Amino acid sequence: MSNAPYLSAMSRSFHVMTKPIGPLCNLDCKYCFYLEKEKLFPADEDYRMSDEVLETYIRKYIQSQNTPEIHFTWQGGEPTLMGLDFFRKGVALQRQYAGGRPVHNAFQTNGVLLDDEWCKFFAHEKFLVGLSLDGPEHIHNRYRIDKGGAGTFDQVMNALRTLKKWRVEFNTLTCVTRQTPPEAVEIYTFLKKQGVQFMQFIPIIERSGDRVAHSLGLDLAVPPDLSLKNNPERMMPWAVSSEGFGDFLITIFDEWMKVDVGQVFVNIFDVMLNAWSGLEPGLCTFTRYCGQGVAMEHDGSIYSCDHYVYPSYFLGNIMDISLEEMIYSSAQVKFGQDKWDALPTYCRECAFLFACHGGCPKHRFTNTPEGASGLNYLCTGYKKFFKHIDPKMRKMAALVQKGQPAAAIMEKDSEGVSESVGRNDWCACGSGKKFKKCCGK
Repeated sequence: MSNAPYLSAMSRSFHVMTKPIGPLCNLDCKYCFYLEKEKLFPADEDYRMSDEVLETYIRKYIQSQNTPEIHFTWQGGEPTLMGLDFFRKGVALQRQYAGGRPVHNAFQTNGVLLDDEWCKFFAHEKFLVGLSLDGPEHIHNRYRIDKGGAGTFDQVMNALRTLKKWRVEFNTLTCVTRQTPPEAVEIYTFLKKQGVQFMQFIPIIERSGDRVAHSLGLDLAVPPDLSLKNNPERMMPWAVSSEGFGDFLITIFDEWMKVDVGQVFVNIFDVMLNAWSGLEPGLCTFTRYCGQGVAMEHDGSIYSCDHYVYPSYFLGNIMDISLEEMIYSSAQVKFGQDKWDALPTYCRECAFLFACHGGCPKHRFTNTPEGASGLNYLCTGYKKFFKHIDPKMRKMAALVQKGQPAAAIMEKDSEGVSESVGRNDWCACGSGKKFKKCCGK
């Protein structure tokens, strides 16, 4: 099969999720899939990115970006453990090698170490900060605990206040677990009360490992791990159910639709509006191909994806070869194409293929109703969610097509928006047909 469509998509840009401290963290969140990655490195590893690796990475990454602006992403583990001077040095190197191009930095943190000095730096350098916050205290502290087993809610709330004090641009990342769906309104209301305008909700899906995982000393499943595909006993106790995640998203969506469209921005809703407008969903989970977002460990090792930091997905080291060689290697091209090529017929015939594209490959470990492998664990929940939002998404897409803000949907009744679409307009569902021959039938 030709890889031309994939390479065409790849040519736009790719990005690297950088882990300067590797899997080390000052917390011990019960549901974290990354903490155990320590076992993949030598026992005497110090997990701190050296100055040599930092400079080589920044130079090579900037050289590889054929874009007017350059985006860096810093994650962990917990990147604040590297200390502020490390990131001051990084920003200086970015300026040195950027050749005048604007450079943007995104920084994911648990917030425990954030203080005025950190937030002043973020504000001055215009970092976008992702703050992990699972909701009110009793929800957040359920899993997000420190090494001593104590909850971290108070420290995270202090971080949020300090970010706001210094007017740092930030969003929140909220993990959705098995217990979360009935708490959806409580979580959403709480985040709004804290002045959070940008939210992401992340489903926690992990399984106990098979012999491959155990051979690496790991407790959690190594993808693809298709053994015992539909065995619910292998799901970890905190893993959200497929139906539960769908219900959670539906509840949040209904709350958002009441008064918050255009005021509060929920990542997956923005992504779906793109899809319903006939555009490529702007999140790798829902794109046709993947492979454009690799992960780099503290020692310069590059892996196919943040969710695939395992020996069999190792692409090379930044100290030895270029990023382009790794990104466009046959192994990574196949990894990216397989997201589409490996889709079962059940997915290809789905009415919501345009929005989902099969979801994240890491979660494709269940069977279709016909018994074919490769169905996403979240399929049932996603379908339920997509069916629920479909009427509203069509109307918002139609508004945007007319040059009106999506928020105008809150001011119109359900009939009024439908009537605003002309019979000869292109249908907002992305079918490529005129409205009169598609959803306007």
